[in-house]
Amino acid sequence: MKKSNFVALLLGTISGVLFALGMCMALLPEWSVFKPGIVFGCTGLLLGLITVCIWRKMEGRTPVKWNGKAVLTVVIGIIGALALGVGMCFTMVWNQLILGIVIGLCGIVVLLSLIPLTTGIR
Repeated sequence: MKKSNFVALLLGTISGVLFALGMCMALLPEWSVFKPGIVFGCTGLLLGLITVCIWRKMEGRTPVKWNGKAVLTVVIGIIGALALGVGMCFTMVWNQLILGIVIGLCGIVVLLSLIPLTTGIR
């Protein structure tokens, strides 16, 4: 394993755990720690962005160029993740199994469409 991949693995894991813990803290009213949860979640997001920058620098790659394709990719990723999350909420929170599965599968399909969008089809 290359040093850059190992660093990205460690920093990505730490940022993911901080983000997930922050979201749990903010969204579970039983814990009564909304404000610290927001801080943890934002710290995890910031560390994730820093991880991408550090990894790209260690790999000798140029910074991400923001063009129409990059923005479209981000928007499609956000839409897919939100659809998957809403489907999970329908299934687990609101007890609407069929509708939740359909919405969740639509989100998965949208997320899978990112593969040919970013790498292309040959």
